[in-house]
Amino acid sequence: MQPITENYLRGALFGFAAVSIWAGWSVMTRLAVTTCLDAWDIPALRFGIAGFLLSPILLRRGIALDRLGWLGLGGIIAGTGAPYALVAAVGLRFAPAYDQGALNPGCMPLFVALIAAAVLSEKPATAQSFGLALILAGGLTVIGWQASAWNVSRSFGDALFLIASFLTACFTVIMRKANSTQSTQQHSSPPGRW
Repeated sequence: MQPITENYLRGALFGFAAVSIWAGWSVMTRLAVTTCLDAWDIPALRFGIAGFLLSPILLRRGIALDRLGWLGLGGIIAGTGAPYALVAAVGLRFAPAYDQGALNPGCMPLFVALIAAAVLSEKPATAQSFGLALILAGGLTVIGWQASAWNVSRSFGDALFLIASFLTACFTVIMRKANSTQSTQQHSSPPGRW
């Protein structure tokens, strides 16, 4: 088997795993918040135990405040931490899991491009702009598709999914900026220093 084919198959397998995890999370969270759990229980379960188990690592390594600053640290916490999980879980209380699966991860590249353009002065290429326009059209289709069965609670849930997508996009841009800052510092530091 050629290396390119092996890499392609490995990438396809990881891609399938990622989609399965996202889909499973959406469906199971929707089931949880519409049956026996409150939306507040989701981030508590997701981050409470993990936070406790990983607290020794946090104490030993710190919170990277020197690279991120308070605003960056807050953006990372909000973007993939308990605030993100809470917003998505509350959205799943009001709207179906398939809306979440389409709007939350689906619109994230659009928000990343918009934030990167505003904050980092990045301009998308023509092909990227076309792709972003398709994402926007898809998001509007998902939201507008319910026109015949429109209700306020589903629209509220969809709005929360877009907010969750925006939060994750903020995390992505912050991490991109922090990684580029770290790369620049590593290249300019003396040999043997991290």
